[in-house]
Amino acid sequence: MRQIVLATNNPGKAREFNAALAGYDLDIVPQSAFNVPEIEETGLTFVENAILKARNAARHTGLPALADDSGLSVDILGGAPGVYSARYAGPGADDCANIDKLLADLRDVPAEQRTARFHCVLALLQHAADPMPLICQASWEGMITFEPYGSGGFGYDPVFLVLDESQTAAELELAVKNRLSHRGQALAHLVKALQQPGLWDQATLAAG
Repeated sequence: MRQIVLATNNPGKAREFNAALAGYDLDIVPQSAFNVPEIEETGLTFVENAILKARNAARHTGLPALADDSGLSVDILGGAPGVYSARYAGPGADDCANIDKLLADLRDVPAEQRTARFHCVLALLQHAADPMPLICQASWEGMITFEPYGSGGFGYDPVFLVLDESQTAAELELAVKNRLSHRGQALAHLVKALQQPGLWDQATLAAG
């Protein structure tokens, strides 16, 4: 089984990735298991930050590394909060503070102008110096509500209205969210990419 370090300190996210990649000869381990220090996300795009995080994890462990960078983009705010989604209300801000700031910034914006989307970028590096990272990305279209709804999910889920479901992301059943979400779609692209020959130096991974 080939071990891959996931550039996160969240063991729950590692379980999510392991579940999505079940059937492949992979063991996804969070970087916290190797005491990898977090790197400052200085990129101006989701792609840059995903690569930064993956390269940092690969450098400290000597293992292939997978990272994701994701966030919310609101059209009328020029794409904000974007790469600053996790710290929109300032360094150390929690989900509630970020949501409060977003709703305050959109206070006078009518419903039809509150279009937004979640973005997710996955970057897979075979080693720290890999010059050709595998990049998989996806987005999830929606609208920003005027107040939070639902108790599931995390981040901006309670104010992200999924139009086809007439519910916020925080109201969706987990299986539905995982299928529709930006991260779920990006993971599906990754699974497809893993089926292609030539991705790894060793034998190509095969689905079980």
